Amino acid sequence: MLFTTGIKIAILFLYEPAYLDKGKFDMEVIPMNVLKGACIIGQSGGPTAVINASAYGVIRTALDSDVITKVYGAEHGIKGVLNDRLIDMTQEDREELEYLMYTPSSALGSCRYKIADPDVDDTDYKRILEIFKKYDVRYFFYNGGNDSMDTCNKISKYMQRVGYECRVMGVPKTIDNDLFGTDHCPGYASAAKYIATSCMEVYQDARVYDTGMICIIEIMGRHAGWLTAAASLATAYGAGPDLIYMPETNFSMESFLADVKSVYEKNGNCMVAVSEGIHYADGSFVSEAKTSATDGFGHAQLGGLAAMLADVCKKAIGAKVRGIELSLLQRCGAHLASQTDIDESFMSGKAAVENAVAGLTDKMVGFERSYENGKYVCKTKLFNLTDVANTEKKFPREWINAAANGIERPFIDYALPLIQGETRMRKVDGLPRFVKLKKIIAE
Repeated sequence: MLFTTGIKIAILFLYEPAYLDKGKFDMEVIPMNVLKGACIIGQSGGPTAVINASAYGVIRTALDSDVITKVYGAEHGIKGVLNDRLIDMTQEDREELEYLMYTPSSALGSCRYKIADPDVDDTDYKRILEIFKKYDVRYFFYNGGNDSMDTCNKISKYMQRVGYECRVMGVPKTIDNDLFGTDHCPGYASAAKYIATSCMEVYQDARVYDTGMICIIEIMGRHAGWLTAAASLATAYGAGPDLIYMPETNFSMESFLADVKSVYEKNGNCMVAVSEGIHYADGSFVSEAKTSATDGFGHAQLGGLAAMLADVCKKAIGAKVRGIELSLLQRCGAHLASQTDIDESFMSGKAAVENAVAGLTDKMVGFERSYENGKYVCKTKLFNLTDVANTEKKFPREWINAAANGIERPFIDYALPLIQGETRMRKVDGLPRFVKLKKIIAE
């Protein structure tokens, strides 16, 4: 039966393929527009602790499909297609592939490569079409964030323009949780859980001495503060930041120092969580590293903010100060991954294949939530790639307090269901057992 349900840690997950007549599950499935051919799955952008669970959802569902004739993994995203470097997933051991569920980072390799507007330069698109024809690729799945959905959208529209039938589906991924439409993004919950847990642990460590300390924790998030807000989960449970600063509001160094000094003088300690993307009223980043480099999409690579603010606090307040930058740890901490996030990530990949096989294209798989009998329910929902591409979903201003230095309760209620469940990662001799792919290149 195409409609499936499962209970994971007292949380209900539902998946509804778009071609089912809702509420009439005993009826026949609407006839599908059968399209036979190979598929490609690629991963792009910054990895997450669960991006491979989504890839596995695509790969396993595609391998089991009667109409997908071959399954390829693009080595380093779209660059693997352009360079004719496709991994033959049919030559991987099925049991080994299962380890993708609990392996962090991008097992197929990622990239930050921006393809041009086809009206300006269609060189890449002609090459992609050439590769698609060479391997009879009729299904293309791209696993990534904002810029990846832009790539997915451009390829989809180009294939339609030249009349090459290829169903294109975006599979979401981003710890930033900033993709348009979807209630939340695969990868966010695990990073949020890591951040909240780390803050609670640092909170304990920062209070062991009889001398006070100011601790500043820098968290990823260029323009959207969803990740930084996760630190408030620790605060809600009594061991988190006193102050939280987000990129959705303008930052004032004067107000920041006044806030920190007030908390420190009152409590003898002060913990602060700051988003790497906090900025002044003129839009300039507070981070001193804002001009150090850019990624392949022209975004400034941020960092060094915690150390800079720590130095400012030390000089202005005279207290002992420590700056901590979580950096890559917050996006690759699979040992703290949310099982809810893992299950939903797999579900998104599975849904992408099933909807594409059913005849749908030019969509991104997203999530919508509801509550049934008091339990959190997550269902898949499709969004137009055109609407998703390069559109950022900001953290709601009403979920930030009036002083712009803390998070309100509605966010806690939003985030708690997402971080539930402990990873079922297999370990060997106390250490994680990650996937080991053969990566045999197709010819």
